[in-house]
Amino acid sequence: MHRRILAGDRLIAAFLAGCALFNYPLLSLFDRPDEVFGIPLVYAYIFAAWALVIGLMAWAVERRFK
Repeated sequence: MHRRILAGDRLIAAFLAGCALFNYPLLSLFDRPDEVFGIPLVYAYIFAAWALVIGLMAWAVERRFK
């Protein structure tokens, strides 16, 4: 039961981090004509933030406690 509560709390934290990462003020910082490996900066940021949120969710669900 205790592990389930911690996993739920971590999933809520990952959701809130995703909300913050995809919110307007932070997205506007990366809305520039620059490119990263030929990809526009804002698209690279969105992909990296998306991968980070998925990684956080996987970590929250699959974490083992010893």
